[in-house]
Amino acid sequence: MLLDFRTKNFKSFQDELVFSMTPAPKQKGLDYSLLKEKIGAKEYKGLSSAVIYGPNASGKTNIIGAMDILKQIMLRGHIRNEDKKSRSNPAAGALELIPNKADKQKTPVDFAIKFTDSGFLFDYRLSLDLGSFLEEDYDRKVLTEALYINEKMIFSRNPSLELGDTNIIRKYAINGFEENEKSVRNLAKKNLIDDELFLMNGFKAMFSSKLVGIITDWLENRFMVFCRADALQARPSTSKKDTLYVNTTVNDAARIFGINSNGLGFLSSDEDSEPKLYSILDKKGIVQADTFESYGTIRFVNMFPVVIDALLSGGTLVIDEFDASLHPMAIMSIVNIFHNDDLNKKNAQLIFNTHNPIFLNSNLFRRDEIKFVERDEETFRSTHYSLSDFGTSGEKAVRMGGDYMKNYFVSQYGAIKDVDFTSVFEQLLESRGEL
Repeated sequence: MLLDFRTKNFKSFQDELVFSMTPAPKQKGLDYSLLKEKIGAKEYKGLSSAVIYGPNASGKTNIIGAMDILKQIMLRGHIRNEDKKSRSNPAAGALELIPNKADKQKTPVDFAIKFTDSGFLFDYRLSLDLGSFLEEDYDRKVLTEALYINEKMIFSRNPSLELGDTNIIRKYAINGFEENEKSVRNLAKKNLIDDELFLMNGFKAMFSSKLVGIITDWLENRFMVFCRADALQARPSTSKKDTLYVNTTVNDAARIFGINSNGLGFLSSDEDSEPKLYSILDKKGIVQADTFESYGTIRFVNMFPVVIDALLSGGTLVIDEFDASLHPMAIMSIVNIFHNDDLNKKNAQLIFNTHNPIFLNSNLFRRDEIKFVERDEETFRSTHYSLSDFGTSGEKAVRMGGDYMKNYFVSQYGAIKDVDFTSVFEQLLESRGEL
């Protein structure tokens, strides 16, 4: 489970962003929907969900984008541009899009992520010299890099390499490591490459491919980050020509969602083509869903299998505008499933941003699960904070059972903007002589 994510000098977040999925201290009466995992003698607690609020262009999507970029950098093991561009998050492949565009000092871009998996607590930190915004040909460098496992330093690069106590990795070390540990340490220190991660290259090859495998497996299969709502497209993993794939669980959920007259399935007309979603019209045959179903229906069918995967695998599901085109009652039900200890047995988490105030509800989310992002009108810098950062007394108090939605709209918590297009239309009509 994700415990903590941090970044600095990333797009609009020039100051450090700390996105915490650990329970805030001193939150009395909020012991529900907490995830717990024991590692050694210590128990770690995590939030099962988080919802992010803020006006348009405040930086909400940048939080999700930063998570996705760190994931992609770690998986490919270097900070060179990727030839394959991502439509949902171009900065994941073109790293010159990452630095804050107002920064002229080539300030480093920092990332850090802390998560648990397979009985380990992983804490990985990375600081990158990416140059300035849009400086495509800059000679990029890894400035610092560190890995902590179960709160013990495994290695630290700053810029030379320091290796910690390797006792924690001996059980998972590569063959021959113990007999050659001294020479392996010396070799590792002499073979750092400026634009490559030591974790995914030297450490993996010379120390423990098994531990790196646990990290990459979590990143690939359980850190499920979607930077755009329309990037969610569920497809069967295999396909055969003229074979209709029907997912019974998804169809059952779709009927509860409101699709009662027909079923849904995936069909490939060619063994090499990508299966397409079809509506099954009983004896009348099938028709492509995008010509028959509403956009909300298609969004639901593409989204629900990902929710299932997260719950069954204990994944951390992070989605931009998760509720786009979906009824809020459907989203509330899914949130409640993540909060249900009897159903969420593997510590799955759901993180999403939204503009819908209906989720500002003390009966649905804990105070530390409600996050805000606002952007300064003069500096254009984004800041992030949680509802739990407010006190429980005073003018801006946040009390148990309070009317969060009402207070948000009177700007008690910030992260809201007055929007009035009247002047635009007045000027337009005046220019036409109609006012």
